[in-house]
Amino acid sequence: MDNHISVETMSRKLVFSSESVTEGHPDKIADQISDAVLDEMLKQDPQSRVACETFVTTGLVLIGGEISTESYVPLTQLVRDVVKDIGYVHPDIGFYYKDVTVLNVIHEQSVDIAQGVLRGSPEEQGAGDQGIMFGYAVDHTDTLMPLPITLAHGLTKGMSKLRKSKKLEYLRPDGKSQVAIKYVDGKPQEAVKVVLAAQHAEEVGLEKLKEDLIEELIQPTLGDYFTDKTQVIVNGTGKFVIGGPHGDAGLTGRKIIVDTYGGAGYHGGGAFSGKDPSKVDRSGSYAARYIAKNIVDAGWASEVNVQIAYSIGVAEPFSFYVDTKGTATIPDEEIEKKVLKEFDLRPGKVVEWLDLKRPIYKPTATYGHFGREDLNVSWEKRDLF
Repeated sequence: MDNHISVETMSRKLVFSSESVTEGHPDKIADQISDAVLDEMLKQDPQSRVACETFVTTGLVLIGGEISTESYVPLTQLVRDVVKDIGYVHPDIGFYYKDVTVLNVIHEQSVDIAQGVLRGSPEEQGAGDQGIMFGYAVDHTDTLMPLPITLAHGLTKGMSKLRKSKKLEYLRPDGKSQVAIKYVDGKPQEAVKVVLAAQHAEEVGLEKLKEDLIEELIQPTLGDYFTDKTQVIVNGTGKFVIGGPHGDAGLTGRKIIVDTYGGAGYHGGGAFSGKDPSKVDRSGSYAARYIAKNIVDAGWASEVNVQIAYSIGVAEPFSFYVDTKGTATIPDEEIEKKVLKEFDLRPGKVVEWLDLKRPIYKPTATYGHFGREDLNVSWEKRDLF
């Protein structure tokens, strides 16, 4: 008997929370820099093999990792362009694009790894590492994403828009959101709590900040899920002036739950940003989301988790399974057979099918890799079945 408890099938009330962070959060600065490096290398050399890690702190960006490429990337200028685009354009907030120091400790990819990946055809290409990857989809939103993470991303993206449009020009780049949604009989009903951490100019008081954010951001983003019972917490400490890398260090790959399903779906543990698609942490997770979304879109289930596992240097998946959490209209085993009949899960074929050797990754480094129909990415298409 399957004792797995799912949001979809549970006949009781529960509250589930997810969080998001803005593009100016230190960890997300690091993710964007790593993916900007990847994009520039793929633009010049689509065969680039990239595992780029970034660390940021006050006045410093450190870039390291294992990279093999025929491209040339002026890293200092690229980093400063990314930091400027995010909005760190004021010297007085502790991280300034014009004078940030960039240190480069990148070295070439290990030949031991390369020999398992560099094979003649996509059919022969082995996985760049071992690992387990998950994809998830649920019919609670138009994008087939969980509602809490969808709303949390809407709030952080909205904060950025309000800042960049200067509608609330006292906002600064760093920020976070958290949304708690009440479910009844597996269906989302209302927002119980909303938490915002919004970096701001010194002169802005908490009362003004909260009032503006409720009116300009929270109510429009949450719509009918926002009620007179929704509790709103803004800057719980009372003040958020010191932020960004000046307030906290940032590192690539530390926001993997923000990047995926907000905790509603499983996660294999591997980060995405800075990795070229030969790394199955990235391409395998994209494939799993693509499969999950198409299963729900086909009407075969209302909620599904998909797992793909790989072994380093081996083309055939280590394992593959589909779990519809008891919501399927046909047996899970039959769905698995339909998937494997249509979609080749060997890493080289996944990269080929989803057309992943393109400079498309920096925009995914903020506000989630999934549900991003605004980016027209291949793994969000509904064309498998």
